[in-house]
Amino acid sequence: MTTLAKTLEAMAATVDPFAEIKRREEEYELATYKKFPLAIASGRGSWITTTSGERYLDLYGGHAVAATGHCHPHVVAALQKQAAQLLFYSNLVYSDVRAQAAELLVERAPATLAKVFFCNSGTEANENAMRLARLATGREKIITFSGSFHGRTADAISATALGRYRELGRPNVPGHLFAEWGDVESVELLADETVAAIMLEPIQSMAGVRMEEAEFYQAVRRVCDERGILLVFDEVQTGVGRTGEWFFAGSEAAGGVVPDVVTLAKALGSGVPVGACLTTESVAGHIKENDLGTTFGGGMLAMSAVVATIEAIELGDMLGNVRRVEKHLRKSLAGIEGVRAVRGRGLLLGIELAGKSATEIHAKLLERRVITGTSSDPAVLRLLPPLSVQPEEIDIFVEALKKIV
Repeated sequence: MTTLAKTLEAMAATVDPFAEIKRREEEYELATYKKFPLAIASGRGSWITTTSGERYLDLYGGHAVAATGHCHPHVVAALQKQAAQLLFYSNLVYSDVRAQAAELLVERAPATLAKVFFCNSGTEANENAMRLARLATGREKIITFSGSFHGRTADAISATALGRYRELGRPNVPGHLFAEWGDVESVELLADETVAAIMLEPIQSMAGVRMEEAEFYQAVRRVCDERGILLVFDEVQTGVGRTGEWFFAGSEAAGGVVPDVVTLAKALGSGVPVGACLTTESVAGHIKENDLGTTFGGGMLAMSAVVATIEAIELGDMLGNVRRVEKHLRKSLAGIEGVRAVRGRGLLLGIELAGKSATEIHAKLLERRVITGTSSDPAVLRLLPPLSVQPEEIDIFVEALKKIV
C-alpha cells in the first residue's frame, strides 16, 4: 500500500460516521422529531446496529412499525421476489397480490368487517374512515376524545385533541366535536342527528397508554346504534397483533364490540408504508366508483409486505408470544420501587413511574443501549417492541430499569 493510500485510509478511520450523517441531514432536511443521537445501519429482530457498530435493543420499533422484527427473513424474501417482478401499478388494474392481501386481512377481522380499502398511512386511513362515515350517513360531524391523536393531515389533525397538534393544523376542518375520554355522558350530550361517526383509539397510546374498561366501549356502541351514528376504531397502533389479538375490535377487552370501520397502518407492512380501512358490507354499499382514491395505495410492493407480515406473524406464533411476553414483563416489573403501574395491553404498554420523569429515564436507558418511547404523560414510558421480542430481551430492559429507578 502506498503512503498516500495509507494516509487516506487513516483519515477515513478517524471520521465519525454519525457526525457526518447528522451534519448532512441537518443541512438538507426540514426538522421533524427530536432525534436519538445515533444513526442506524442495520437491524435484525429486536436489535439495531448503528453506523458506529453499537447494538441497541429496540423496544420502540420505529413508532410501533417493526411488528415482525427488523428484516424478518420471510418479509425480506417476499419483498425481493415482488421487486423483481413488478414494483408498482396503481389500482386501476387488478392484482393477485392485492386480492391475496385483502382476503387475508378480512379473514382475520371480526366477521362483519368484510371490505377493505388500502392506502398509504394511518392518517390517510383515518381521513378515509371519516369520509366513509359521511358518505354512508349523509351527516358531517365527527366526535373524538380528549387525549386523542389521529394523524397530521387536515381532517385527521382536526380530529386530534392531544397537546398542540390541532393548533398546528389550523385552519381546522369544521365539524369536529370532542368528548371526554371514558365519559359516556359527554358522548351522549354531543351525539345528535348531525353526527356521522364517533372515532376513538381503543388504547390512547400517545396520551400515556390510556385504556378503558369494556363497559365504556359497549356504551359508546350503544349510543351509536340508538342514534344512527357509525363507530370507528382507530387501530393504527393497536391493530395487526399488537394487543395479542389481530384486532382490539371484537376482543374481550372491547367487550366484544365490533365497530363499523377499523383503520390500520404502523405494523401492517413491517416497515413498508401501507394503511387500510376495514368496513362492513352496509357501509360499503354507500360507496360508488371515484368516491375514494389513492395513487400509491394498494401497490404491489406494499401488498406483498402485508401478505408476508400476516404470514410471518402466524408462522412465528407471534400473537401467542405477545401474550406470554406481556405476562412476563408485568411479573418482572411487579414490586420494583419507582414503578407505579403498567398500563395497556399486549405489547402496547405504558410504564407509569413514581416521582420520575419518563424523559429522563428514557435518556438513561438510551445510554445503556435500550430504545424506548415517551408520551404526553410525563410519568409514562412507552414500550412498542416487535411482536417477536423474547423474554430474555425483556430481562435486559428490566435490569437496566432497576438500576436507573
